[in-house]
Amino acid sequence: MKYALIGCGRVSPHHLKAAKANGLEIVAFCDCSSENIDDMLRRASLTEEFGTLPRYADWNTLLHTEKPDMVSIALPSGLHAAAALDCIASGVHTLIEKPIAMSVQDAEKIIAAAENHNVTVGVCHQNRFNIAVQEMRKAIDAGWLGQLSHGAVTVRWSRGKGYYDQADWRGKWASDGGTLMNQCIHGIDLLRWMLGGELVEVFGFTERRQHPYIEAEDVGVAVLKFANGAVATLEGTVNCTDIDLEEHLSVFGETGMIKLGGTSANTVEVWQMPHAESDLSGLIEKTDNVYGNGHTSLFKDFAAAVREGREPYVTAKAGRDALETVLAVYKSAAEGKPVRLPLTECSSADFTGRFDV
Repeated sequence: MKYALIGCGRVSPHHLKAAKANGLEIVAFCDCSSENIDDMLRRASLTEEFGTLPRYADWNTLLHTEKPDMVSIALPSGLHAAAALDCIASGVHTLIEKPIAMSVQDAEKIIAAAENHNVTVGVCHQNRFNIAVQEMRKAIDAGWLGQLSHGAVTVRWSRGKGYYDQADWRGKWASDGGTLMNQCIHGIDLLRWMLGGELVEVFGFTERRQHPYIEAEDVGVAVLKFANGAVATLEGTVNCTDIDLEEHLSVFGETGMIKLGGTSANTVEVWQMPHAESDLSGLIEKTDNVYGNGHTSLFKDFAAAVREGREPYVTAKAGRDALETVLAVYKSAAEGKPVRLPLTECSSADFTGRFDV
């Protein structure tokens, strides 16, 4: 399967290494800066192997010249939808880095285009493949927690001025959003996935407390209500001092509870269920970064989905739902009242200037 990487920023080495690990035929790279491509190859330790591959500054030129079967998009968030729609229109199977888009409208366009062009589209919510996360999902599916009561996710990381200075699109409403959209959307995806998927109401607060040089929020909290009656809380911030402290995901049911921890929901801190087949308390999946180890498994599943003509494990719909959750928090915080779901129209750019008064 011929594969090309579109966008060579911070997360792109994980895409390239996952493509290589799954035996994809890597044919080209696309980025507006050749220096970004060099840096990506260096960080992936793959300069010698792939440094001479064709490079493009325009993704449409790459699509028409190289004719890949599959691409992954790791561009700045504000470009995800435009690139995805062009790739889909070219008949190319497309894996999109989170968030799927910056508006509900664009996410819906991607889903519709994929169906119209018979193209497989997925989203990089790779933490669904964490070992601890997979075990939590198995326990819920097996009914070991009984009827779900509530859940919680906390993402407490650190991003300083140096991080935002690395790229001028970071922290801006139209091109990135704030911590909930960028750093916390993986945990938000997991929370929604575990508790039943369909949200009916969100009430949130967001603030910009310690990052006056960005447009969007650096802390957000919210309460979520699901169609099945479960409720949940979320907290996300980049205001921790100097370290990525933790990402916790907890689910509580009538016959048990599970709490995942570590820096990216990669450990099992509590595993309390009388009907569970085994006790997984203390399970640790070692990882040297907050991205975790899931990209390789995600790419493997996506490539298999293309070959088998099935949906990938992480669908475009899943990406749309995670995006909708973040936008609902933004909308609630801006309006000062609960927001009913589903959202039909909402964009991160709608909140431009919110903290500048």
